[in-house]
Amino acid sequence: MGPLTSLIEPALARNRGAAVTGAAGTAIAGRSLLASAKALSHALLARGSGRGEPVICRIGNRPGDLAALLAVWLAGGVAVPVAATAAGASLANIQGATGARLGLDGGTIETIALDPVPARTGLNDAALVVFTSGSTGRPKGVVLGAQQLAGKLEVLHRLIKLRPDDVVVVPLRLTFIFGIWVSLLTLLSGARLVLLEKFTADDFRARLAAGASVAAVLPTMLRSMVLTPAPPAPRLRSILSGGETLTPRLGAEIQRAFPAAGISDLYGLTETGSCDFCLAPAEFAAGIGSIGHPTERVSYRIVDQQGAPVAPGAAGQLLIKTPFAMLGYLDAPRLSAESIRDGFFCTGDTARLRRDGRVEIVGRLKDIVVRGGNKIAPAEIEALLATHPEVRAALCGGVPDARLGETMHAIVALTPGSELTADALRQWAATRIEAFKVPDTIYIRDHLPTGGSGKLDRTAVAQLALARRRAERP
Repeated sequence: MGPLTSLIEPALARNRGAAVTGAAGTAIAGRSLLASAKALSHALLARGSGRGEPVICRIGNRPGDLAALLAVWLAGGVAVPVAATAAGASLANIQGATGARLGLDGGTIETIALDPVPARTGLNDAALVVFTSGSTGRPKGVVLGAQQLAGKLEVLHRLIKLRPDDVVVVPLRLTFIFGIWVSLLTLLSGARLVLLEKFTADDFRARLAAGASVAAVLPTMLRSMVLTPAPPAPRLRSILSGGETLTPRLGAEIQRAFPAAGISDLYGLTETGSCDFCLAPAEFAAGIGSIGHPTERVSYRIVDQQGAPVAPGAAGQLLIKTPFAMLGYLDAPRLSAESIRDGFFCTGDTARLRRDGRVEIVGRLKDIVVRGGNKIAPAEIEALLATHPEVRAALCGGVPDARLGETMHAIVALTPGSELTADALRQWAATRIEAFKVPDTIYIRDHLPTGGSGKLDRTAVAQLALARRRAERP
C-alpha cells in the first residue's frame, strides 16, 4: 500500500455515513466509495495496468470520480484528471502526451490506445499528472508524487482543521489541484463532501442555505455572492479562497456578508503542491491584501533578475522551497531543471515583503506590459481601479500597438446601479498614478471574463480589444 492510499483507505473504512454527495442528491458512503474503488482497481490490474502507468480519469465532479482516482492509486497507477466535457482534440493531446492506453469514466474502463505505455521510471512514485491551463502556451503536465501529496494533506489537515461534522461544498473542478486536495482532505477528516458539477450562483447559494459549513471557492465565485444581498448561511464557519488574488475590497465585502465565517486566503502553485502561503482567519482583517505567511515546511525568497535577494518592501520574483513540490514536468527534464534555482521553484510571480512581515503578490513577470519603454504591472492598475467606490473589480492586460509596442487596456465591472463612464474612470485614475500607467482604453462590462478553470482570464482583455479593432475597420 502506498503512502497516499494508506492515508485515505482507513478514513473511508471508518466512514459509514454519506461521504460524498453529488448532483440531484446522489450520495455515496465512505465504505461504499472504498469498495467501488477496490473493485475498479482489480479490474484495472486485470487489464494489465502496471506500476506508474498513467490512466486518464474523466472528471465530472461526480462521487464516482473520487472512486476512480482512488482505484488508480490502489492499482499503483498515476491518475491523469481530465474534464468529462473536454473536447476530442484536448483529450487526444493529453493521451498523446501521457501515452495512456486506459481511461476511466465513472466506473467504466475504456481502452483509448493500443500502443504500449512509454517506460518512465519518473512516474513510479507519482500519484497525479495535472495539466496546467496553458494560458501562456502549451499545457504542461505537472507530475505530483504520492508521498509528497500525502505529506501535504497531513499539513493541510493541521492547517485547515476540518471536523467530522463539517459539510464542505466544492464547486471547484476536480481536474485542478485546489479541488483535488480539498476533496481528499474532506474524506480524510470524515466530513461530508458536496460536489457541484458546475458553479452557478443560485446552486451555491442553495448549498449555503442548506447547511454547508465550509466552502472552497475562487474569488470570482465569491464575487457573485455580494452582487445581491448575501444568502442565508446558518452553518458557514469557514471560507477557503484560492486560485487567484482575493482583492482587499472583495475580502472586506465577504467578511461583512458572512461575519461568522473565517476566511483563509490561500496561495500556491500546482508545481509546489499548492497552499504554500496562508492568510489565516485570525489575521485576515489586519493582513488583507497579502498572502500571509508560509505554511508548514515552506520557505521562500524574493529575488531580483540576477537572483540576489531584494530589500524588504522591494518587488522581485517569489521563489518557493518545499518538500511537497512536483517530481517534475512530464517528459521535460530541461524545463524542470530551468524552473528550479538552488532548490527553490521560480513561481513567475512578483512579490514584496511588507512592513507587517506578510508577503504580498504584486504581479506576474510575464504579465508585465511595456508601454513606450515603461514597464507596468497589470495587477497594480487592477488594485487601483478596484479602490474606486463604484468599481467592483477590474482586469487589465497589454494589447499590441504599432506606435507604443503595447498599450494598457482594462475591463471593469461596476457596482449595481452605477453610471460611471470609462472616461470618468480614466480621469479619476489620472489623479492617482503616473500618466503612462492610466489605461488607454476601459471597457465597462457586467462581469469579468473567466477561463475554463473559473479563474479570471487576462488574455480576454487583448482578445476583446483586437475584436473591437477588427469591427471598426472600414
